[in-house]
Amino acid sequence: MSKLAEYRQLEKHLEEQLQALEALKGDAALKKEIEFETKLRELLDQYGFSLKHIINLLDPQSGSRRQAPVQTAGTRKPRELKTYKNPHTGEVVETKGGNHKTLKEWKTQHGAEEVQRWLKK
Repeated sequence: MSKLAEYRQLEKHLEEQLQALEALKGDAALKKEIEFETKLRELLDQYGFSLKHIINLLDPQSGSRRQAPVQTAGTRKPRELKTYKNPHTGEVVETKGGNHKTLKEWKTQHGAEEVQRWLKK
């Protein structure tokens, strides 16, 4: 994109945003919110409180909820030990996952479904 095209695109975008800003300035709900915020901040200054004080006053539990993060690490249940016995060789493999070298070789040679049948329950 050329510099001139980029400039015109940004200029157009800026004009659209300025129009949206002017529309918001005339919005009665916005004016009401601004008035409320101004009066609230004046009251806070007058009494020497901060927004944190007000939040703690109105909802004392809010601080304790944020400070206690949910611990997900270490809550997963441990994998159970699985034992596979190859009926052709009599070899036994014990593993907690499917990433065992011998188990992978068996699956390649005999197929995953066949090896799954060798699982002892």
